[in-house]
Amino acid sequence: MTDSGANPNDWNAFVEQWNEQFMSAVEQNMEAQVQFVESWADAVGEATEENELSEGVQGYARAYETWMDASEQMADRMTDALEGEDVDAEEFRDIWLNTANDAFKDVMSTTAFARMTGETVGDVLEAQQQADEAAESTLRTLGFATESDVVEVGDRLVELERRQHDVERKLDRVLDHLEDE
Repeated sequence: MTDSGANPNDWNAFVEQWNEQFMSAVEQNMEAQVQFVESWADAVGEATEENELSEGVQGYARAYETWMDASEQMADRMTDALEGEDVDAEEFRDIWLNTANDAFKDVMSTTAFARMTGETVGDVLEAQQQADEAAESTLRTLGFATESDVVEVGDRLVELERRQHDVERKLDRVLDHLEDE
């Protein structure tokens, strides 16, 4: 039937595999965009200053353009594959990974994201301090040594060693003076 020896069933299986991969990539793209939008909304949601909000929107717009460029790259590579070019499946993965990195950089470089991150770190540090204080209070109530108790004992030992060295130096001077006489 054909001179090339190509089996139409193989071609159909090949096209079906690429269609499945393409649809999977599109689905992953949509999921990544949803996650990205949620991340962005969290980052700029609390921005009260108009400049921060405007910058956040611009960061999102840049990230959106990055995602759209990746979609175009995917479509181009898919076309190349359908036209017979040998396209490695890892290339599709790399496009999405690089795009995700670039898009998140676009959002994370905004003042709104920095502000949100700073507030979150501050909240975590405050919660950690409260947990440390509660733990120390509980340990003290139970009669156990706390971190501050151990630090205090260590400070006292260092002071005692310093004083001991002072006494040893004075004693050495007294002995030297007695030997000289």
